[in-house]
Amino acid sequence: MPQPSTGPLLFVGCATLDSIALVQEYPAADSRTVATDFAMAGGGPAATAAVAAARAGARTAFAGVLGTDEEGDRIIQGLEAEGVDTSAVIRDASVKTGASVIVVAAASESRAIVTRPVPPVSFPAGSRFHELLATAPWVHADHLGWNAVANIPGVHSAEINISVDAGNPIPSFTPNGIALYVPTIERLRSEYGESLSPEALLRKAMDDGASAVVATAGSEGAWVLERGGDPIHVPAAPATIVSTLGAGDVYHGALLAAVAAGLSLVEAAAFAGRTAAASCAGLDGRSLIPHQTVTPALSSKP
Repeated sequence: MPQPSTGPLLFVGCATLDSIALVQEYPAADSRTVATDFAMAGGGPAATAAVAAARAGARTAFAGVLGTDEEGDRIIQGLEAEGVDTSAVIRDASVKTGASVIVVAAASESRAIVTRPVPPVSFPAGSRFHELLATAPWVHADHLGWNAVANIPGVHSAEINISVDAGNPIPSFTPNGIALYVPTIERLRSEYGESLSPEALLRKAMDDGASAVVATAGSEGAWVLERGGDPIHVPAAPATIVSTLGAGDVYHGALLAAVAAGLSLVEAAAFAGRTAAASCAGLDGRSLIPHQTVTPALSSKP
């Protein structure tokens, strides 16, 4: 990997404002359901990952596109309250900020999401995004942020450290040259075959050019593979689950913060798993992310 730079970790992609209701079971048509809790919080894969990394002690910046509406204002305020640099955010009066209404069903530990799409993510030449890019030790992209990152010189030749959240489909994506490829096991199965073992799936992704792969599988933990090594299973951390909303995004931010802090990939995956598990005790994806600066000493902490 390239030598570390001095700037913040740069997270590129989605930011939304989420309205969340906790119910016992999903409402039936034309019914009135009493919720046991409500929350309004910032969301979006890259934005939530930036918050998780910041709470792990990393310097972070978020780059995305928001409208000039109230939802955009609240997202900016929430990120800045966490110490996330928002100077690369584009505010575009011609678009509406991404927003979601989310119903979390306690009985099934699942959720249903109704969303207003996030505007396309792109940055003009000479923008603050490109200034941060020049000094970022890592650039993390979610499924929408990837389009803004894909054509950066050096991305596919591993000249800069790119981390990709591949939990959602990314059209025409290839992990070639990606320093840290983080899909779900389900995503790998859709790409390479349902019958393959997790270990075989990771090797397929490595064969396609990734330098390191961390594949997540929820309650089954994660599998880690680095070039020249063997796949290693990292068990899931115990969790008290109110909602799994944003847990994957929290995992990505904590993982990258731990890698950037110098932990081994297995140690980083364990730290990320503990962080994501703790976040599941909250209704929204952010409020219960631990404030815990990652250090090598934390790698052995239960």
